[in-house]
Amino acid sequence: MPGLVAMKTPPQTMPFGVSATGYSNGTEQRPSSPIVKRNLKKSQENLIADNSSVDNPDLGPFLLKLARDAIASGENPNKALDLAIRASKSFERCSGPGLELAMCLHVVAAIFSSLGRFGEAIHELERSIEFPDPEKGSDHAMAKFSGYMQLGDTYSMIGQLQRSIKCYSSGLQIQMEALGQSDPRVAETCRYLAEAHVQAMQFDEAENFCKKALEIHREHSSPASLPEAADRRLMALICDAKGDYESALEHLVLASVSMIANGQDSEVAAIDISIGDIYLSLCRFDEAVFAYQKALTVFKSTRSENRGSVALVYIRLADLYYKTGKLRESKSYCENALRIYSKPVHGTSPEEVATGLTEISAIYDGLNEPEEALKLLQKAMKLLEDNPGQYRTIAGIEAQMAVMFYTVGRFKEARDSFQSAITKLRASGERNSAFFGVLLNQMGLACVQLYKIEEATKLFEEAREILEKECGAYHLDTLGVYSNLAATYDAIGRVDDAIEILEQILKMREEKLGTANPDVDDEKKRLYELLKEAGRVRNKKGKSLENLIDSNFLKMKKKGRKRRTAFGLRT
Repeated sequence: MPGLVAMKTPPQTMPFGVSATGYSNGTEQRPSSPIVKRNLKKSQENLIADNSSVDNPDLGPFLLKLARDAIASGENPNKALDLAIRASKSFERCSGPGLELAMCLHVVAAIFSSLGRFGEAIHELERSIEFPDPEKGSDHAMAKFSGYMQLGDTYSMIGQLQRSIKCYSSGLQIQMEALGQSDPRVAETCRYLAEAHVQAMQFDEAENFCKKALEIHREHSSPASLPEAADRRLMALICDAKGDYESALEHLVLASVSMIANGQDSEVAAIDISIGDIYLSLCRFDEAVFAYQKALTVFKSTRSENRGSVALVYIRLADLYYKTGKLRESKSYCENALRIYSKPVHGTSPEEVATGLTEISAIYDGLNEPEEALKLLQKAMKLLEDNPGQYRTIAGIEAQMAVMFYTVGRFKEARDSFQSAITKLRASGERNSAFFGVLLNQMGLACVQLYKIEEATKLFEEAREILEKECGAYHLDTLGVYSNLAATYDAIGRVDDAIEILEQILKMREEKLGTANPDVDDEKKRLYELLKEAGRVRNKKGKSLENLIDSNFLKMKKKGRKRRTAFGLRT
């Protein structure tokens, strides 16, 4: 976490209630005898055990030091927690709400988090940010900043990204007021906030914060500095996500130059993987292969052949060969990666393995091996299920499994997987994202296949509300939900509502696509059928271009129309 201020360990003081031994000549301290040492230790233990000593102003710093020492030594965390809580009570009683109590609560919250007790950690951190007063000086400002950032980290651990970002933003504001707009530590926090926005798929906001970090680092750092390289790698990721591949490539090349100048060979290889990804997105396949092979050579020479970084390159090559139609080579690289993940070396995190398995699963699905793909996703989910900070990732895996279940006709399992993913996202506060809206739509389709039309209708209605807000009424995903909702309204007898939606869809499609588009023609037919059943006519006739376009062309366009399900739903 950038720019955190930790409470200083109190200087060594004389033991409480124990007099010091004398000096032999006024300058040289005489060593304590074993009896004095035993008495010293016994006095300290008595002090810790004696609840009446809570009024001693020296007790809080002493207990906090013991708690820190217990954490550093890897002792029982419950013992460290007990010491830290008692220290906080002593600070609260002796010095009242203030800087010392706030910093002590940060330690208490950190121990709660390490024990997986995130709710209690959040409670202590929310208390801690109330005590420091930034007007009393930079120490108070940085303590409040530290509390907000730690609170943001804790929310992030349980998947509540929006609350996490809100805390980071509050911390950044306090830090800028205390240090100024262009302090290098502000740049670190800006990049931290940009990474959080990327995780929440808010790429415009991420780009703004990353630009700010880049500007500050260029102002204060030497050319081709490591901080600037880190900013450019993040900016490349953002540009890639937004489809601006040329800008992403430019940032990656500059970052690679900086890493080469600083002798960071492994980091250069990691950047080469990202460069290969951009070339793949641009369909520059030969250059992508060269970048991946270059990275693979470095990783094999500097690390073990069984490292996760080598498996990652294998996955990239498998994806490339799949996209270029070389399916045998693609599957071979997948198998090489799976051999590494089957026996991960020490230091490989479960998250890294789960991510790799998920990516391989997508390739197997493309190779028309859905059962093998599902097995890999189930393994990935099992690796992450005990980590509360991976709720969003697990929800994504469950959604991917649900789509596979749907495509192979296992609609009950598809609905259950969608339901589980949606429940996790609701619990983590991710209710207003476009991804959540798309999941609701997909679950609605699964419900339709199970003839649960009422449930499907509610899901489509919620999806419509979210996608209208997040994507706009004219977005293709939103239009698809409109169409599905009209179909379910028709199925449950709400014909007037279905007609109203179809008229709205047709108007928007005509404006966006033109009246000769096959999708527009499909919507017209659906609307006219409903109007005919209801004994009505369309309020506004579209301006048909049929008399202006060759009839043979229209026939060709009709052959290329998308197929619909029995309910007229868009998948």
